Amino acid sequence: MSKKIAVVTGGGTGVGKAITKALVDDGFEVVITGRRKAVLDDAVAEIDASAIHAVACDVSDRAAVAALFKTVEDQFGRLDLLVNNAGVFSPSVPLEELPADEWNKAVGANLSGTFFCTQEAFRMMKAQQPRGGRIINNGSISATTPRPNSAPYTATKHAITGLTKSASLDGRKFDIAVGQIDIGNAASDMTAKMSGGVMQADGELRPEPTIDAVHIARAVAYMASLPLDANVLTMTVMANLMPFVGRG
Repeated sequence: MSKKIAVVTGGGTGVGKAITKALVDDGFEVVITGRRKAVLDDAVAEIDASAIHAVACDVSDRAAVAALFKTVEDQFGRLDLLVNNAGVFSPSVPLEELPADEWNKAVGANLSGTFFCTQEAFRMMKAQQPRGGRIINNGSISATTPRPNSAPYTATKHAITGLTKSASLDGRKFDIAVGQIDIGNAASDMTAKMSGGVMQADGELRPEPTIDAVHIARAVAYMASLPLDANVLTMTVMANLMPFVGRG
């Protein structure tokens, strides 16, 4: 096929939609997925209906993920890029008060979904000709510096870093390059509350700056543009004035 084929999870909104647009601009044909078909269809119509395909899928559901990648294989015959972007925040409450279902929701969306999609991508990328492809995981600076009351999100993002490194090792002999982008305060529906104040390590609420998601999208597009003998293992793109480096 003349175009490279990409799958972007959580591709209908926010950072995922910005990544989808950047990949289409770079010549990819993109399958976007998420739980809400209407939201996906809106993104397709907004960006480019000729280059984007919407498939509803809850990535925490193993069978649904298998069906998603079977659709990709049947329609396109190969997969060149997987962007594991889908994820959720958990309620900002004291650790001991977090309901079990909120923990399970975070693990399912942020970690299990990424693993399930990576499994399916590995199977396709190993078997296709030419062999190989690239996987880019959405990590977070929370993997190294957590916020208060963020145990589920932080734990899953730590796990994503481990999965990225392990998959990178396992994939390299099959020409599968795996990397991760750690994002700090990209503007989206998920980070909208930051302008009104976010709890800091000292317990105070302070507004935090955000950056346009297009900067994240451009970084992912760069990672995706590399030949498979080169890889960005980790990249951090963040709001320069956010309280991350040093003591605030």
